[in-house]
Amino acid sequence: MKTSDFLNLLKEHSSKELVFEYAPGQRIGANYHITEVKNIQVEAVDCGGRVDSWQETVVQLWENPAEMDKQKYLTAFKAKAILDRVHTLKPMDSEAVIRFEYGNPSFHTAQLYVKEISADNRSLILGLQSSPTLCKAEEVCLVDHAAETATSSCCDTISGCC
Repeated sequence: MKTSDFLNLLKEHSSKELVFEYAPGQRIGANYHITEVKNIQVEAVDCGGRVDSWQETVVQLWENPAEMDKQKYLTAFKAKAILDRVHTLKPMDSEAVIRFEYGNPSFHTAQLYVKEISADNRSLILGLQSSPTLCKAEEVCLVDHAAETATSSCCDTISGCC
């Protein structure tokens, strides 16, 4: 999901509570806060020696332990107001992929992508998921997806990878 898609979704559902599900059936508590918005420029070189770059927007979510009994979630309107304020201070790239950074004592901190979106009369629910690591130079590293392994070890002298 692009940053602009997320902002439009918040605008479209402004009166609803914004709920995040970080794993099936596991929701971030109503005591969450948006604690940071990161505009990230990624400069990367993959294991095949190819250079790439892209922008990301990362929204950090944190559950406040002092508000464990809180029942009402942040509204989409309030979340959009926070992001609009961020945009005036540090403009976000509307085409950047958006991710949500979250962790708690039983779930490791991770940057999660939007997997699915649902809404009811009261809530806008974003189902999040992590993204597995993968070889970005599959053809150079001779990755065999059928076997879920590489036919030659990545980073050896035979494959040409690394």
